[in-house]
Amino acid sequence: MGKIVYTKLLNLLEEHGLTTYKIRKEKIISESTLQNIREGKRITTDSIAALCEALNCQPGDLLEYIPDEK
Repeated sequence: MGKIVYTKLLNLLEEHGLTTYKIRKEKIISESTLQNIREGKRITTDSIAALCEALNCQPGDLLEYIPDEK
């Protein structure tokens, strides 16, 4: 099974000037979710929806699926 990477999300956050401080202050997503993103771990669809709302985008703008090499 491949994996989901959040490179697009991290780039969008930077482009929009949305720092981890602002994300926590505005309670967009939790600190543990931010940590999961940094570590490439799973996040919930609720978190994806909150990020899409904050960044005015679609889930495909945040996530990328990378298949395993065979």
